[in-house]
Amino acid sequence: MTRTGIGQTKRGYYGDYGGRFVPEGITGLLEELERAFDDAVGDAGFQRELDKLLKEYVGRPSAITECVNLAGELSGGRLFLKREDLNHTGAHKINNALGQALLAKKMGKTRLIAETGAGMHGTASATAAALMGMECTVYMGAVDVERQGPNVSRMKALGTKVQPVHDGQATLKEAVDAALDAWMEETDAFYLLGSVVGPAPYPEIVRYFQSVIGREARAQILEREGRLPDEVVACVGGGSNAIGIFSGFLDDKEVAITGVEPAGKGLQFGIGAHAATLCVGTPGVVHGFNTYVLFDEKGDPAPVHSVAAGLDYPGVGP
Repeated sequence: MTRTGIGQTKRGYYGDYGGRFVPEGITGLLEELERAFDDAVGDAGFQRELDKLLKEYVGRPSAITECVNLAGELSGGRLFLKREDLNHTGAHKINNALGQALLAKKMGKTRLIAETGAGMHGTASATAAALMGMECTVYMGAVDVERQGPNVSRMKALGTKVQPVHDGQATLKEAVDAALDAWMEETDAFYLLGSVVGPAPYPEIVRYFQSVIGREARAQILEREGRLPDEVVACVGGGSNAIGIFSGFLDDKEVAITGVEPAGKGLQFGIGAHAATLCVGTPGVVHGFNTYVLFDEKGDPAPVHSVAAGLDYPGVGP
């Protein structure tokens, strides 16, 4: 596994986006994290341990499946799925959670802090913590706690404390707010951020650990079909699964890259009815990084809506 700074114009920035806009209290924590990440990437032993976990614990490589019936209902083309749902814990989130937990262990940390929306990143973080003998607290919007009961039960069964967040809309944005606040107060803990959002170096770290999806998908489709796909499509909330698979095809100009955002009740109903940040958002800062953001009339991050709990985020990865 090799690291490439996809799209980075300077460290931590992707064009005008990204960066580190945080209180002075966590600047040192981010610098410590960046140094540890750089050391880990260059450490062959770290890579061997991570690769072993991905193979023997996660069950990678995940399969690709052709959807013949669904493709026939759509356009008559061919459609393949990259089956991250077959990973241990049921999603792509475990790739990043294990990588960051292993990094935390390398840094001598014994406690993890995480946020979650749908509960998949929380479950993955709880799983990684249990595997590595760490304590874990997951912050989750109270609305999501109610609608994602099975994942909440799973996190608790793994020994993780689930902390409901009642502020604002009580969904993913508020969970990230609470987790960042907790990290500023509990500086001996490790914040295991779940998407390609937040202050640098988090987008780079999460992209790195999720890039296994794209590497596998590219190799698998070439082996099976002898050619690259015409288009690669992924849903975009924060964007970790999207950049994970997109990263394998960004240098292939003949491959179209399409991100699909949550339209919610419909873009025509305005702010608060959707979470289509790239479609109708404007540049601004949220959660310590510069990106496109959905703002309300007061200039604050707006309420958003999606039936998918993990997609109701008012920003997007840089």
